[in-house]
Amino acid sequence: MTFSNLGLHSFLEKSETVTPAEAVPAPAASESPAPPAESGNITFTAKVAGESLLKKPSVKWFKGKWMDLASKVGQHLQLHDSYDRNTKVYTFEMEIIEANMTFAGGYRCEVSTKDKFDSSSFNLTVNEMVSSRQDANAIDFFKYSYSSTQILIPFCRGEGKSESQSDVDVWDILRKAPPTEYEKIAFQYGITDLRGMLKRLKRIKKEEKKSTAFLKKLDPAYQVDKGQKIKLMVEVANPDADVKWLKNGQEIQVSGRYIFESVGNKRILTINHCSLADDAAYECVVGDEKSFTELFVKEPPILITHPLEDQMVMVGERVEFECEVSEEGATVKWEKDGIELTREETFKYRFKKDGKKQYLIINESTKEDSGHYTVKTNGGVSVAELIVQEKKLEVYQSIADLTVKARDQAVFKCEVSDENVKGIWLKNGKEVIPDERIKISHIGRIHKLTIEDVTPEDEADYSFIPQGFAYNLSAKLQFLEVKIDFVPREEPPKIHLDCLGQSPDTIVVVAGNKLRLDVPVSGDPTPTVIWQKLLFESEGRVRVEMHEDHCVFIIEGAEKEDEGVYRVILKNPVGEDKADITVKVIDVPDPPEAPTISNIGEDYCTVHWQPPKYDGGQPVLGYILERKKKKSYRWMRLNFDLLKELTYEAKRMIEGVVYEMRIYAVNSIGMSRPSPASQPFMPIAPPSEPTHFTVEDVSDSTVSLKWRPPERIGAGGLDGYMLEYCKDGSTEWIPALPGLTERTSALIKDLVTGDKLYFRIKAVNLAGESGAATIKEPVTVQEILQRPKFWLPRHLRQTLVKKVGETVNIVIPFQGKPRPKITWLKDGQTLDSKDVGIRNSSTDTILFIRKAELHHSGAYEVTLQIENMSDKVAITIQIIDKPGPPQNIKLVDVWGFNAALEWTPPQDDGNAQILGYTVQKADKKTMEWYTVFDHYRRTNCIVSDLIMGNEYFFRVFSENLCGLSETAATTKNPAYIQKTGTTYKPPCYKEHDFSEAPKFTHPLVNRSVIAGYNTTLSCAVRGIPKPKIFWFKNKMDLSGDAKYRMFSKQGVLTLEIRKPSPFDGGIYTCKAVNECGEAEIECRLDVRGKQLNPMDNPNTAMRRE
Repeated sequence: MTFSNLGLHSFLEKSETVTPAEAVPAPAASESPAPPAESGNITFTAKVAGESLLKKPSVKWFKGKWMDLASKVGQHLQLHDSYDRNTKVYTFEMEIIEANMTFAGGYRCEVSTKDKFDSSSFNLTVNEMVSSRQDANAIDFFKYSYSSTQILIPFCRGEGKSESQSDVDVWDILRKAPPTEYEKIAFQYGITDLRGMLKRLKRIKKEEKKSTAFLKKLDPAYQVDKGQKIKLMVEVANPDADVKWLKNGQEIQVSGRYIFESVGNKRILTINHCSLADDAAYECVVGDEKSFTELFVKEPPILITHPLEDQMVMVGERVEFECEVSEEGATVKWEKDGIELTREETFKYRFKKDGKKQYLIINESTKEDSGHYTVKTNGGVSVAELIVQEKKLEVYQSIADLTVKARDQAVFKCEVSDENVKGIWLKNGKEVIPDERIKISHIGRIHKLTIEDVTPEDEADYSFIPQGFAYNLSAKLQFLEVKIDFVPREEPPKIHLDCLGQSPDTIVVVAGNKLRLDVPVSGDPTPTVIWQKLLFESEGRVRVEMHEDHCVFIIEGAEKEDEGVYRVILKNPVGEDKADITVKVIDVPDPPEAPTISNIGEDYCTVHWQPPKYDGGQPVLGYILERKKKKSYRWMRLNFDLLKELTYEAKRMIEGVVYEMRIYAVNSIGMSRPSPASQPFMPIAPPSEPTHFTVEDVSDSTVSLKWRPPERIGAGGLDGYMLEYCKDGSTEWIPALPGLTERTSALIKDLVTGDKLYFRIKAVNLAGESGAATIKEPVTVQEILQRPKFWLPRHLRQTLVKKVGETVNIVIPFQGKPRPKITWLKDGQTLDSKDVGIRNSSTDTILFIRKAELHHSGAYEVTLQIENMSDKVAITIQIIDKPGPPQNIKLVDVWGFNAALEWTPPQDDGNAQILGYTVQKADKKTMEWYTVFDHYRRTNCIVSDLIMGNEYFFRVFSENLCGLSETAATTKNPAYIQKTGTTYKPPCYKEHDFSEAPKFTHPLVNRSVIAGYNTTLSCAVRGIPKPKIFWFKNKMDLSGDAKYRMFSKQGVLTLEIRKPSPFDGGIYTCKAVNECGEAEIECRLDVRGKQLNPMDNPNTAMRRE
């Protein structure tokens, strides 16, 4: 059984317990029984390939049609499941322990997920078998056989190959089998249209009887995958014979796709690149003989070769999801958060196909479009997430550097795309506070910072940061102070700065911007200017400009290495002057180290990181977190507001998918480079707590517990269960079992009698432990006294009848604690252990007789004894055999055409009531016996209609429940029928008119069929003379339409419709006309759309007929 392309595929297998460490391999589905298993245990296994399943599939086991076996879990039946993380396969097992005859019957396993379903049926036969050892007190062996139909199902990315049974030629089996075995073969090999197959088989047998033109005909059916090549070959008796190939009754012409070959006696039709149009009926015609076959073209599952990618866009932007499938023009289904998307939905979504590529297009995205988008084919599933954030901010005009003089006005202005965006102004990294001299305004899209009466203290780097966006618009304000001094002709050089005290002046510049230092100087003659950086040599990016009243020091594209103390020296013949200026370069932070992941859950995790080693000279304002799937290249932002803390709980992840995380640090200058990606991790969650945790049994030193698997297991699978107990009054929980157990029951041994214990159980997987399921009340370790009582099965309340030589196996369940003493008696006497086997367990007692004899009949009594309490039941067994022959048979009288017989009942009735007699006669000439009376109750009879002139012998068999007697009582002397001289005069009859108008004896029935599969409409009509038949669809005559074939046989009328489509639905009318009148009848045919099930099993070809 398999859910292929939920590539979910599964299969059903069977294993039997031979020893505790060995299992018999699963046999092929055939009629040969499995080898006997000594332990009497058997396990059926269903495996589901869950490579792309988001959740664990649901599995149910049924016996018969509706009995859910989950409610029958106990001592003789266990259900297990497990998950292999390496192969990503779910395994579900049903284990039958110590099977008995009541476990025989039909079983069914159903596997389902959210939108997929499949089932597989199988039979279990339990045959009793006793070993040849002397100790035959128990049933030692059971033989099992089963049949199962393995089904292939589409579920996820179909990389896995479908598994199926070994090829079986069902046609050959049906041809060789007797008609009584047809239904058994149909059930074993999953044949659903048995009547159709038998009709074709009958036609095939007819063809095989008379074939002079063909040495070897076409097989009844062929199957080929779409796009592959197939050859249809026959062998003709005459090497020079010409053949014709027909498709749906039309002759095939030679083309590039159809190739005819003639090699000796072989005639070959080759069909290249088979398509669905080649799914048809084919005939090879030689003269007047034909060989018929049907070709089924199997469409392979559509696989997703390139999956969807996660996307993050701005509001209003165009979204285009793209995936690639294995076949051009394939049909796919798009879903958003589990809801199918259609073109009619406000025309929002557009679907596009380009060869093997499939597209989902959203022209103008909105915030509501965020979610998980899924593309599904009949062979795979791919999921991607779309995040739509507010529209990206655009800067139409940035702020510019300003150079102003004292008392002038400085205006910084910028314009952004969104007029609703607010922001803050910074001066050297610190927020600007407006006052009477400094004004901040926001009008529409324009933001202004106005500084009145500029002073030297206003010289700095100014920045504007829009709120909610990682933007930083910066510029520099240069203060130019003009001093006019009257000095003598010769003046020593002087640097005019207001910071010539002890602490140097500090200039702040953003990395990458131009650093420009305007230093007013004076001196006569004009002094020489020398710029120096302490402990560092200048590079080629540095230049100096000299003017009359000031000098300019410029560094193009400031870097962190440019940070430091700069010294300016003025020299002229009169003297020199110098000053130190400190330059501080601020930048974006260094990237943080790779984040770490902890507290991983079903769809969430906690991300931790450390601040960057270098903050860029400005405080870190926050962090931006991104994630991506491991196999993807697209990173998605998780937060739009800056994260202030060093941890973040990421949510809305898909369980079972591997992710990576990275982090950005943001300061007032901008955003750092991304950190290295975190270690890959997979969101998984611990399972839920086990369910139905109960106490099954208690003894003086043991407690038996049972439970059911958790309702939710998740992608992490289930490693096992941890069982603990705690003494009443204590808080210490003690492990009840060493390690984990995978079973759903446990027997806790070596407990102290009288202790009161609490028990709890947890399910464990990769993600950790589940919550605990506990038993609320303490359990006292003490044998519970239970009154003995038999539960006598219904069929044993009546006399049990068995034939001589059959096996007698009586199982009687009972209750009682402590274990009761069991005594069997027959007619008040103790049973002989050499003749009858007795096996007792804690829950039932079994009486076993390998070969029943007549002396085994009698009244059996079994007694349960616990101290002074007891219970007993009586069982009557009747062993029967075939009776002896009747006695004293004699011929009483013979007259005319009659003979009278008498006899007496047999002396031995076989220990059963005589049900009747079988009387036979035989002509003395031939001595061939013919039955005259069957199940005749009297002991005398008259045999009539004997032929004159012949002599007859008679014999009588007696009959009871076991059958006819081995021998018969035969008359000693024959009965002679004398001839008479009478002459026979035939009576004169008036000729009767048998003419009759047509009349339908069986009506047409309304039908609903699936498109693509042949269907028939049948009815029955009578009329004399034979009526002429007409078929109509919606009042239109179908006689000339090649799609319809009409048959009439023995008054049964059949209309065959080949591969109907939804357009073939309608009202169909059958009209019968002869000279006596006419009649008509009609029905409705509904044709449903074909359900895709691409990974059919080998029996699909037979079902589609």
